[in-house]
Amino acid sequence: MVKINGEELNVAGTTVAQYLIESGYDTKRVAVELNGDILPKTQYEITVINDGDNIEVVSFVGGG
Repeated sequence: MVKINGEELNVAGTTVAQYLIESGYDTKRVAVELNGDILPKTQYEITVINDGDNIEVVSFVGGG
């Protein structure tokens, strides 16, 4: 199991990009923290989510 934003999910084996797209995130408007480190956007396509990973996804919202 993988913890994403505090929720246990069974998404091990998918890439970060796959998870974000399947979950409806706009990959251009999010930041991803993987096990305490910010994951560069260039790594989303090649980073595979593993059992035990802890991920935080933060969406950016425009406004003013």
